Amino acid sequence: MLASDNGVPQDGHVIEVRPGGRRRIDRVLAPDYTKGIEQRPLGEVRALRDEAAQEETDLSYLRRLLHARIDIVRAEQGRRSEGGSASVVDQLAKILAVNALGPATGHGRYQTLEPSRAEAHRRHVEALVADVDLSDVTSLSDGKLDQALRTFVAEEASVSQRRREVQAVVDRLNAEIASRYQQGRASVDELLAAARGEPAEPPETGDRD
Repeated sequence: MLASDNGVPQDGHVIEVRPGGRRRIDRVLAPDYTKGIEQRPLGEVRALRDEAAQEETDLSYLRRLLHARIDIVRAEQGRRSEGGSASVVDQLAKILAVNALGPATGHGRYQTLEPSRAEAHRRHVEALVADVDLSDVTSLSDGKLDQALRTFVAEEASVSQRRREVQAVVDRLNAEIASRYQQGRASVDELLAAARGEPAEPPETGDRD
């Protein structure tokens, strides 16, 4: 959620997390999201992990969109300070390809999920600075460019922090899943059976008649 005209929410983030909210980020970052996961069925833990991983993917996509806008503004500022004549428009394809289309990485991650709210994220970024048109940055005043850069940088910092919080949740759930396999409390057969929607035999304990 965007900050109001009076400033960012009390927690210091442009993206709010609403206690008891219905959005995915509200659920994933709720204090009790991973509560008692040691006693929950494996399928339920994996479902929580998948939901959190999808939120991480969406935040990563939004972050890359913001990086692209930041790079566009900085490229135009650099062109002006250096007295260059080449148009930033000529660099747009490369900037957008690197930021918006490249793989989401960070903290050793390589994400294969696709963002679930790509269009909503585009509208979100476009609405950040409603009176700044980045389709023709060369026509903007220095003041408008400075305003756009400050807004995008602040939003990127907020998104990055929320992304790190979500990553911590994903890591917590992945650690629980991994520990079950290491301790023999889950099996690959169980995982495959769950994917097929079939009941699985409990893992062998090593005791035989």
